[in-house]
Amino acid sequence: MGIYRHHVLPWLIDRGMRNAAMTRYRRPIPAQATGRVLELGVGAGLNLPHYGPDVTRLFALEPAGSLLGKAAALAGILPFPVTLLGSGAEAIPLETGSIDTVVTTWTLCSVGNLEAGLAEVRRVLRPDGQLLFLEHGRSPDPGVARRQDRLEPAIHLVAGCHPNRSIDTAIEQAGFRFASIERQYLKGPRFIAYHFTGVAKPR
Repeated sequence: MGIYRHHVLPWLIDRGMRNAAMTRYRRPIPAQATGRVLELGVGAGLNLPHYGPDVTRLFALEPAGSLLGKAAALAGILPFPVTLLGSGAEAIPLETGSIDTVVTTWTLCSVGNLEAGLAEVRRVLRPDGQLLFLEHGRSPDPGVARRQDRLEPAIHLVAGCHPNRSIDTAIEQAGFRFASIERQYLKGPRFIAYHFTGVAKPR
């Protein structure tokens, strides 16, 4: 499982994220970032071209070392400094209150300890900072949610993803309030297509 989890799985996820629909959904999220930015799960850097002129520095967090090289190649052409951090969300190597914006797209489903990861996000954000998110998770439809629960062990084994997480609840419980949030199905199989998109602020 070591080779699969650390090399094959990141490659498969990267391949799956490289399509026009995913790009259309992801583009507006990093475009809203300002100041000193932390991106969770930067992967191969698919969000990097979409950061706007208000970013002054980017810290890009990614535990899969096999993807960091790809992200580094893109980072080198950006107009602001980028620091790649090879660690997970549960232990972010940044100072408390040092970040203006945290960006997460399709990442919270795969964080090993979601509560700890969001607590770290809350810690590194400034009191007036923002969390920009695009995540999939638990459907409000009972039938779909039951299917998510049934399929979760297999999906996690194959794709490293927990499709049945209540992402909105987890964000609120970590000490955030929503400045805006959309809850809706995007295109795709309903058991992985229910999404949460928005902006959260520290309480």
